[in-house]
Amino acid sequence: MKTVPLKLVTIVAEAVLEDRLVRDLEAAGARGYTVSTARGRGSRGVRASDWEGGNVRIEVLVTDAVSDEVLHLLAERYFPHYAVVAWVERVEVVRGNKYV
Repeated sequence: MKTVPLKLVTIVAEAVLEDRLVRDLEAAGARGYTVSTARGRGSRGVRASDWEGGNVRIEVLVTDAVSDEVLHLLAERYFPHYAVVAWVERVEVVRGNKYV
């Protein structure tokens, strides 16, 4: 089966940012995304309760160009102000033409 090389960008952020992040991802060229709840501990410590809103994990399959745009907007708009982390992985996607 043929695959398409793409990048998987994973973002873990404060849940309150979900709608804003999704809008920015779509504006950057992402054609879809997956959102799930996340919890854990990082440089800013453990979130004390769900009252603070918890965290979300957003995953997007994108081209190299869209990945670069997403990382740029995260660095500019989110990293300095919010508890946000992101990473990128090269992946081979079945039915990847849906994301190009």
